[in-house]
Amino acid sequence: MSRSHRLFDLMQVLRRHRGTVSGEVLARETGVSLRTIRRDIATLQSIGAHIEGEAGVGYILRPDFLLPPLSFTEEEVQALVVGAQWVSRHADEALALAVQNALAKINGVLPAEMRAELDDNALYIFRKRKEASVFDLAQVRRAMREQRKMHIGYADDSGAISQRTIWPIMLGFVESQRLIAAWCESSGDFCRIRTDRIVTVDFLDERYPHARRQLVKEWRDGLPCNQPDSA
Repeated sequence: MSRSHRLFDLMQVLRRHRGTVSGEVLARETGVSLRTIRRDIATLQSIGAHIEGEAGVGYILRPDFLLPPLSFTEEEVQALVVGAQWVSRHADEALALAVQNALAKINGVLPAEMRAELDDNALYIFRKRKEASVFDLAQVRRAMREQRKMHIGYADDSGAISQRTIWPIMLGFVESQRLIAAWCESSGDFCRIRTDRIVTVDFLDERYPHARRQLVKEWRDGLPCNQPDSA
């Protein structure tokens, strides 16, 4: 492997880890020695990469450094195509259009010899049956971005409908189902809402009081949501 490719791979590993990562992990993931990692870190710092840390502590790449455009490998292009197929055939129409626009932008910067990989039909993602819905999932994503509450009529297994006010925090696509992870004011707990069981929905102007990302962390950690007394 050329030194330039090695430096690029090291940058990719640093970008993927987001937080502090040890030199030992960097060496293992890039297939070089710890001594080489230390030299390469110093080289990247000398050309302007904002890498903080030191030997024995770990390293972190700050997000204000931009790599020059480089071509993708064949495997990376195939991964992008598979991801795009999945989104196009399982998510809502707005996301499907967005991913096609993203592929078009990628196609514009790929070398000519790599562009055929975007049209390769070696892999196929099964198209999910469209599920009837009383709303567009783009509205849910907007509610999450703006941290706004939703009031829904929700049917249980027997068809009985309950009224709930939820704080949507994540969207999930699991096999044939679309799910909303949310904090439910009625139950006082996190819940997973099946979108095919939502019979009525109102997107409220009222914002929920916690940061969405913090709620996601609490949900994943299985922690109770710490609501303020005024909520």
